[in-house]
Amino acid sequence: MAKPPKLARLLRELADVPLLLTARFRGTAKIDRLAHGEPVMVIPGFLANDASTSVLRHTLGAAGFAAHGWGRGSNLGLRGDLLIALVARLAIISQSAGGAKVIVVGWSLGGIYARELAHMAPDLVDMVVTLGSPFEGDLHANHAWRLYNAINSHTVDNLPIPVAFTRKPPVRTVAIWSPLDGVVAPETSRGKPDQSDEQIELACTHMGFAASKVAARSVAGLIAERLGKDASAHSAN
Repeated sequence: MAKPPKLARLLRELADVPLLLTARFRGTAKIDRLAHGEPVMVIPGFLANDASTSVLRHTLGAAGFAAHGWGRGSNLGLRGDLLIALVARLAIISQSAGGAKVIVVGWSLGGIYARELAHMAPDLVDMVVTLGSPFEGDLHANHAWRLYNAINSHTVDNLPIPVAFTRKPPVRTVAIWSPLDGVVAPETSRGKPDQSDEQIELACTHMGFAASKVAARSVAGLIAERLGKDASAHSAN
């Protein structure tokens, strides 16, 4: 059974908190133009907001994607109307991109939402990419569940709406995980082979998924590479 990361790894995460808090002022990672305006929506992790994902979104933008935040303020947990509101936002983003399906990138808890959105609206979602999202196994195999329970009227064991985040979404799904993660057990964000199309290891902290320019550059490159492979396969057919 998976267990939360050891205390030493959790303490290492604290060193990256200032990077996360100042993300909006830190610009973008240097990256080649890899995409052609494909729309992306980035969903922040628990207690984070769009400012927290600035480095990641700006880097995606510099790589040629049309990157959008989730537009919902701080992510305080699952609410009854939250996913419905996010489906509506997906529709708006898709419409702004000429009807193109949206790549949904979810960091931590945001990845749980991303997987569920793909189940709810597969006609709007092109790909799901999770970053350190604990979608598999014990919901207590992380260092965030106690705080989640404390600030919500529900618990992680009794969510207000039914979700199927352990089941693979009906779209291309990439689970990016880190063996250095100090917040969630790495095996819960890697998941089982049948829960995603790919499981990709990226050496960064949990905070680093959103705050690290190196990680942002890697994520943008991985998404662009998979889009290229999909385009090549489509041309071949």
